Parts: sequence; C-alpha cells; structure tokens
Amino acid sequence: MSESRIAASPAGQFAWALYDWANSAFFAVIGTFIFATYFTQAIAPDPETGTALWGYALTTSAVIIAIASPLLGAIADAGGRRKPWLFACTLLGVIGSAGLWTATPDTSAIWHTLVLFALANVGLEVAAVFYNAMLPDVVPPHRMGRMSGWAWGMGYAGGMVCLLIALFGFVQVETPPFGLDKASAENVRIIGPMIALWLTVFSIPLFLLTPDRPSASLPKAVAVRQGVAALKRTILGVRHYRQALLYLVAHMLYADGLATLFAFGGIYAAGTFGMELNEVIIFGIVLNVTAGIGAFAFAWVDDWFGPKKTIIIALVSLLACGLAALLVESKAAFWVAGSCLGIFVGPAQAASRSLMARLAPADLRAEMFGLYALSGKATAFLGPLLLGTATLAFASQRAGMATILAFFAIGLVLLLFVKEPPAEAAKIADRPITA
Repeated sequence: MSESRIAASPAGQFAWALYDWANSAFFAVIGTFIFATYFTQAIAPDPETGTALWGYALTTSAVIIAIASPLLGAIADAGGRRKPWLFACTLLGVIGSAGLWTATPDTSAIWHTLVLFALANVGLEVAAVFYNAMLPDVVPPHRMGRMSGWAWGMGYAGGMVCLLIALFGFVQVETPPFGLDKASAENVRIIGPMIALWLTVFSIPLFLLTPDRPSASLPKAVAVRQGVAALKRTILGVRHYRQALLYLVAHMLYADGLATLFAFGGIYAAGTFGMELNEVIIFGIVLNVTAGIGAFAFAWVDDWFGPKKTIIIALVSLLACGLAALLVESKAAFWVAGSCLGIFVGPAQAASRSLMARLAPADLRAEMFGLYALSGKATAFLGPLLLGTATLAFASQRAGMATILAFFAIGLVLLLFVKEPPAEAAKIADRPITA
C-alpha cells in the first residue's frame, strides 16, 4: 500500500472512529464514575473496603489484559484479520455490562458484581489492541495522527454524552422511566444494560463499513506458533533501541498513574468529599470536557515544541494539581483542582502516541506500537493494587490516592533521559491525499 492510498472510505473511517465513542462510555460510566461509586457506597460494607475490593478487581483484570493482549495481538497479526477478535472481545464487554443489572444494593452482590465488571473490562481493553491495529489500514501513514486524534476526541465526547444521559435520564430524575424502582437502585443498575446497548449500536458501523485485512488462510495452530514467535522477536529486538525502550518504561509508569486516576477519581470524590452520586457524575462530565479541551489545545504545543516537552508539561502539571487535590479540604477547592487535572490528562495521552511515532524505527513501527500498547497495560495492576493496599493500611482514601503521584513522578524522571529525534517529516501531514 502506498502512503497516498486510502484503504477505507470516508464512511469506513468515521465508523472506525465511532468505535472509540462506543467503548469509552464503559470506562467513563461504569469503570470510573457511576458503578465504581455505586459499588463502594451501596454494595460494599463501607467505602474503604469497597475501594480496596474494586482495586483488586482492577488488578486481576489488568494482569489478564497484560498477558493476553500482546499474545492475542501477535496471533491475530499472523492470521491476518482483526475483526473476528474485535467482535469476540466487544461481545464480552456487552455481556459483562448487561449482567450488572443484577448488582443489587447489598453485600450479597459483591462478588458477582466484581466478576462481571472484570469480565467486561478485560473484553474491552483487549478489544482496543485489535481496534488500534486497524488504524494503518484505515488511513495512509501521514494521516494516522489526525485520524487517531479525532477518534480520541470522539471517545471523550462519547463518555460525556453517556454520563449526561445517565445523570438526567436515570439517576437524578424524581420518577425514573420504565417503572424503575429507586429503592432497589434499579435506576442505577439499569446503567449496565444501557452501556451494553450503547456498545452494540455504535460498534455495528465498524463491522459493516470499515475494511479488514484479508485472512492469511493459516491453520489456527500455525497462526498461534507464528504469533508466539513474532512476539518473541519483538520483545528481544527492542533491546537494540535504547531510547524507545527507555520511553516505553517511562510510559508504562505514568500511564499506570493515569489509568488509576480515572478508575478511582469518582470513588475519591464520593468518599473523601461526600459527593452524592449525581455530583460524581457531573464531576465526571467536567473531567471529560476539560480533558477534551486540553487534548485539542495542546495539539499546537505538540507541533511547536515536540511531544516530549508536551508530556513533561502535562506530567508536571498533573503532579501539581494532584497534590492540590490531596491537600484541599473543601469541596469547592477540590472541584478546581480536579478540573485542572482533567486539562492535562488529554495532552499526556495524545502526545504519548506522537512521541512513540517519532522514536519507532520506520521498519519496526508496527512492532514498536505493539510494545507501546503492552507498556500501557503490563503493570496496570500495580496502581490499583498499591492504592487499595495503602487505603486499607492507613484507613484513608487520601493516602491511597497519593500513590498515583509516585507513578507520575518516576515516569517523568525517566522521560527526561529520553532523547527525542527531530521531526523530519513534520510537514507531510499537510500534503494533499489522492485516492
């Protein structure tokens, strides 16, 4: 495929980006705000125990994701097609989300709620491996950053819209629709099936309109053997690229901090500052809006000063705002600190992908991005594990949340030693595209 050829039609490109809108709703509504908060306040015996149990569920699912993602990704590469894997993982997310309807507000629902959440989380996190792998086949190389950015923005928007629907359509209304009973939390539990429907509806266009790679027509056993061998070559080969390896380690740490921040932000707001569920949802909406604004605004900073400096600015700002969020006592001050946190989350995420594109050798770009995906998940269990352990050890959510700052700080220090190559192809993004 030449660099000027578009593999997908405009409709296929939009359908690919729409999947980000689809799956981001799960992480915003269930993984971060509504169900995380509902679990700690209504199902667990107390907020501290609920925070720890939710953290252990995330830890378990993160370990599974870290093991399964690179292996299944390599096998899918050998087999050629991505859509069957993407469909199976998305279906897992749909089933797990729908099952959360059974999460009744009592301690008897603790374990099956955690299992259903972990099932959906594993499915949708692993689905992202195959979804991201489709990007080079959706647009030419010089449009990948733009396409990826648009999809990222749609993800923020999808999470925000879904939170608004949850807040004003179910949680905050005096009389819930469809005869839902507030006394048994049906107006909150219905969010699980709602997310399942959201995932289904907005994923369908990708499967219908976005092209997939042709099958390699390999027997399954051969595809598995070739995939495992390719993964070994990738892992061993990265040792020859010290700058990329150093960056992958730095990214692994601060990405873990970002993931933990999103997973426990709502729980912290509710437990420490006494926010009601509807306030937590509004807080989540504000974070999505500010993160989207930050990602959009700092795109110019990335172009002007480079992705490494953009990430450094974002991490230093996250440390400052995060420390403020831990020290403030009033709810109003926490709103200010939390909103500032959101502004710098988007740039940290968006510029990370841009820096990896510069560091990756041209002939190993796909393999390097595979390791980039792994670096975002390999230690994802550490953040929730340390947070949950610190929360229980000190009987304090503030102590637990403080562990996130350590991930930002260590990742920042390592990033300072990464040498960013010059942007040799900075102007190609403005070249006209011919079909």
